[in-house]
Amino acid sequence: MLKLGFNSAILADFGFEHVVKFAGNHGFSCVEMMCWPADNADSRRYAGVTHIDVNDLSGQRVSSIKYALKEAGVFISALGYYPNPLDPTPGRSEFYIEHIKQVIRGAAKLDIPVVTTFIGRDPSKSIKDNLALFADIWPAVVKVAEENDVKIGIENCPMFFTDDEWPGGKNLAISPAVWDRMFEIIPSPVFGLNYDPSHMIWQMMDEIKPIYNYKERLHHIHLKDAKVYKDKLDNVGIMANPLEYHSPKLPGLGDVNWRGFFAALTDVRYRGPVVIEVEDKAYESNITDVQSAILTSRNYLRQFLA
Repeated sequence: MLKLGFNSAILADFGFEHVVKFAGNHGFSCVEMMCWPADNADSRRYAGVTHIDVNDLSGQRVSSIKYALKEAGVFISALGYYPNPLDPTPGRSEFYIEHIKQVIRGAAKLDIPVVTTFIGRDPSKSIKDNLALFADIWPAVVKVAEENDVKIGIENCPMFFTDDEWPGGKNLAISPAVWDRMFEIIPSPVFGLNYDPSHMIWQMMDEIKPIYNYKERLHHIHLKDAKVYKDKLDNVGIMANPLEYHSPKLPGLGDVNWRGFFAALTDVRYRGPVVIEVEDKAYESNITDVQSAILTSRNYLRQFLA
């Protein structure tokens, strides 16, 4: 019923074929494939990963991708690209937006139903002012998605962790209040969420309610946990940079109520992919630890999946 996969960014040192074979050999149904520009030099953790180059999708390359997937017995849940499309630096927003459009076109060529990304944000501006930027920039992106019959799943990560994203973070889609305004501005059914419960945890919000309240907008699901360290929070308070009091963790090692989470997904009859996103620093020392992170997550989540 629910198809388990993982986000390919954690296997950044390997090519597309290796990622697909790893997925097939270890019981995964799907992979969310990262599609940053091949010449992109993004130093952010888990960014700049190119497992499919959407600017090089010749008929032969499309055929080879589909063949590799068929041989491995897996499918691609989404093509992922997570920049800051509202970046205030001259030229960057335009570049990011154009590549998102190219990823959408690539998804259509490959018969992949979803593209996952961020809304972006100017960290120095208020939510109200960023919504105005969103209203100006994003309708054209959604139009391309509609024309290509591809859904867009916006991850609800605030992209605020350290001084690098201060003060407002680099992604606008942080809360139900913001999502409501987003969907009022762009009511298109192709425009929805790539919902990640972990970001609700450290923002002190309920991680289950959005599944019920936005069931028609759930285009993709990320499975990541977060642990809030109460002693650290007591010391620095909620106005501190978020990584001062919480840490991303593998599913089952943090504070997400996974039983309630999967109960809600089945309640609303969600039938899409559920994709592990590994960002746990405790599992980054070497490739063995990285692979262990993926498989440990799989083993925990299997209790909720067929």
